[in-house]
Amino acid sequence: MRRADRLFQIVQLLRGRRTVLTAQALADALNISVRTVYRDIADLMASGVPIDGEAGVGYRLAHGFDLPPLMFDRSELESLLVAARMLKAWGEPQLARSAQAALSKIEAVLPKDLRPSFGQSGFYAVEMRNYPVAQLTPLREAILTQHKIGFDYVRADGESSRRTVWPLGVFFWGAVWTLCAWCELREDFRNFRVDRMAAIMLTDDQFHHQSGRTLDDFLRLVCAGTANK
Repeated sequence: MRRADRLFQIVQLLRGRRTVLTAQALADALNISVRTVYRDIADLMASGVPIDGEAGVGYRLAHGFDLPPLMFDRSELESLLVAARMLKAWGEPQLARSAQAALSKIEAVLPKDLRPSFGQSGFYAVEMRNYPVAQLTPLREAILTQHKIGFDYVRADGESSRRTVWPLGVFFWGAVWTLCAWCELREDFRNFRVDRMAAIMLTDDQFHHQSGRTLDDFLRLVCAGTANK
């Protein structure tokens, strides 16, 4: 957990409590040491957060304290909610969890007049089939770390092959995800449907972006109408 997230969570745990919360209880809730709690509490108090209490007794926020409200309007909040619902239904699992955590943080600091309407929207993203969203996790990791990946692939005509590729980007098309990559077998750009990929493995080999093999290069080919599918 990042330090900024940890400090936010400490304030969240202390908000609205009538009784003190011990350092040990905070440490257990955040899976950190009591010593770290003491240090974080001291930093929060030094920054102006009105925390009452002391080490060995417990802590609570001064009555009436709240985090500053975020300046979102109802339309902006609804767009964030719908985006989180889409990620939950069709997105990479870790990103979906992060989106939900972000919404919880936003809800905690909304102005009071917006809180009743938060979470209400007529737009929903429903998962209609068992799409292999878990396969997006290694793809995202490989793109971020620039590691080559290997996988088995079955084309629409039933032909299967083992591929080693340089993953460049993942695209959502409303019903399927595709991976854009530089394919070592074909020595060219290729797009692979994620639901036709199996046995995905990150290799130990990293790749370095080369002119003519980057995502920008592929997109230029798409705009020119010369990219391979």
